[in-house]
Amino acid sequence: MNRRELLQSGTLVLLLGTAQIARGATILAVRVWPAPDYSRVTIESDGHLATKQLFVPSPPRLAVDIEGIELNPALRELVAKVKPDDPNIAGIRVGQFAPNVVRLVIDLKLPITPQVFALDPVAAYQHRLVLDLYPTQAADPLAALIAERLKDKEAAAAPAAPASAARPHDPLGDLIAQQTRKSTAPASPASAPVSGASGAATTRPEGQNQPQTSGNGKTERLIIVALDPGHGGEDPGAIGPGGTREKDVVLRLAHRLRERINATTINGNPMRAYLTRDADFFVPLHVRVNKARQVKADLFISLHADAFYTPRPQGASVFALSQSGASSSAARWMAAKENKADLIGGLNVKAKDAHVQRMLFDMSTTAQINDSLKLGNTMLKEIGRVGKLHKAQVEQAGFAVLKAPDIPSVLVEAAFISNPEEETKLNSDAYQEQLADALMRSIEGYFARNPPLARSRSV
Repeated sequence: MNRRELLQSGTLVLLLGTAQIARGATILAVRVWPAPDYSRVTIESDGHLATKQLFVPSPPRLAVDIEGIELNPALRELVAKVKPDDPNIAGIRVGQFAPNVVRLVIDLKLPITPQVFALDPVAAYQHRLVLDLYPTQAADPLAALIAERLKDKEAAAAPAAPASAARPHDPLGDLIAQQTRKSTAPASPASAPVSGASGAATTRPEGQNQPQTSGNGKTERLIIVALDPGHGGEDPGAIGPGGTREKDVVLRLAHRLRERINATTINGNPMRAYLTRDADFFVPLHVRVNKARQVKADLFISLHADAFYTPRPQGASVFALSQSGASSSAARWMAAKENKADLIGGLNVKAKDAHVQRMLFDMSTTAQINDSLKLGNTMLKEIGRVGKLHKAQVEQAGFAVLKAPDIPSVLVEAAFISNPEEETKLNSDAYQEQLADALMRSIEGYFARNPPLARSRSV
């Protein structure tokens, strides 16, 4: 082969290489994460995906063209991954729109504000294309908590159904009973006893559907505890040697603690738990803080399960914020690890909301930290009664999720999920019940010594 033929063959190889590159990346996996706050669609690939998107408002749907790829079985799986109870997505259609162009059409249940962005490889993930679908009209979480409380009061106040309600209709019997009631009725209407928030019998005039006072006649002040199950969605958190995911065990613990909080009153005032995530989806760190402030939480408790490189460390820990340096190298390492959640979970760094709270993160006060330390010490005392402690004192470091300037905030590492014995405990209903009881006692103990301040969220 002469020199000219070699050059021609080289050109051909070069052209083939360019065509191969033009075909783009290979789709590796697809995931759908439904949540009331927003629904997320994630497409993972072995290379960067070039996209164009178009939002059509009526009927609401989002079309996304992925360039340089062919339709493959992984992409087809998106259709079946949409759950009927997804609050935002009605369905997904996918097809080969043009040569080397795949089109996704996401049919929506309501108007949304889409965010489409790419994430570079991190942790166990390769390249990710993320489609976040936010409802245009966001719900008011504080109003929902108050409405929930009022509904509970109405249910407690409703009279029990008469035993005869299930009997066959008896017109003659109804007339006799009606005449009997008229002849025995008192001069003024009686007030029926009602179970109040504290369980004591109270009275309520007939027709008052939404009582506004507790049994002692005082206006109720709703005490709100924000529970923050760590990680979620794309971010599994630490994974134990048996495959247990941190995000799952802390969510179960949060549900147990919520039940206890919602059944408790402090000095006659009802408590309500607010979860920053109530299912398996990702919440950025600053959004967790914003959510707690939006409901005017009295406390913020972030729940986690610790991990280390070796299986030996064990025991629970409690952390508070530090305005200066970390209290130990271990606390500094832990804060750095937890603060990486946004990278793994998938934060849209170009979104406005990712930056609006940066100033807030520098406003944490000494008073907030002191109150956080009080809460943390109470928690360590109670947790130590049901399990081992890794450290007997509250550690401090620059945890981003603890930077609400006006809410006492702690981060609880319930156990070392990297320790096989403690992983088994975290999966145990019995231990989770004991731990939830301990956390509830610590919350009550804290409020007994530090009554919540009056705020404008009475019911």
